[in-house]
Amino acid sequence: RGPSRQARRRVLVICEGQKTEPLYIRAFARAVRNPLVQVEIDDRGGVPKTLVERAKTLKQDAEKQARRQRDENLRFDEVWCIFDVDEHPHLADARQQARDNQIQLAVSNPCFELWALLHLQEQNAAIHRKKLRAVLKTHFPRYVKTLPFEELHQGYTDAVARARRLEEQANRAGDPDRNPTTAVYQLTEQIKNYRQG
Repeated sequence: RGPSRQARRRVLVICEGQKTEPLYIRAFARAVRNPLVQVEIDDRGGVPKTLVERAKTLKQDAEKQARRQRDENLRFDEVWCIFDVDEHPHLADARQQARDNQIQLAVSNPCFELWALLHLQEQNAAIHRKKLRAVLKTHFPRYVKTLPFEELHQGYTDAVARARRLEEQANRAGDPDRNPTTAVYQLTEQIKNYRQG
């Protein structure tokens, strides 16, 4: 009997942002030794609905390739979209389309930088994206769009706990997407759980 090949969990992540989000997710996947995370950047303006449509297309393409090559490892086990709440139109439509196609959403309100800030400190009050970036700059004066991952990653466990608390408070208040909340930790925890070895 030959060696059996264990199924490996593949994760596809579609990012709205051009730099901050993809750089963070790629660095995180490397840090937890998960080479099966594919990060794509949506370069068409990145509104949630187009992100979900792109995710759906890439997921279907991978499924077709898996069938053609008779290799289940070519499928994506999870597909995620990362985006900010902003003032996006059709957010409810994007959520429904994601649910219909088994696509997960890592939404941040007001923006992805909230997830970064939670590595460093609590943030319980609503905050504007400009103010949030200004607070991040007090920790990292040279921050523009590239976060210093090594410094941030030391606070990862705290960030997860803080993000969970914000989510629980928002859910209890009946306003799950309120400012401040971020679901990025749900994605990073899955990436960590699926790591190899």
